[in-house]
Amino acid sequence: MSNSIGTSAGLIWKVLNENGPSSPNKITSETGLSKNELQRALGWLACEGKLDFALKGRTETVSLR
Repeated sequence: MSNSIGTSAGLIWKVLNENGPSSPNKITSETGLSKNELQRALGWLACEGKLDFALKGRTETVSLR
């Protein structure tokens, strides 16, 4: 399982690196990950200190640190 989480984290990192800050919904549609896969991989990246989270209005955005 941790191998697939790492792979998902890599996909998310690539999308954020190429597109800049994005909402979780946009990341899901760009990567094709399920919501559960997205949440696990975001958690992984957040624990490694690689992400910043911001709330703009009612929309949360995720960006690389």
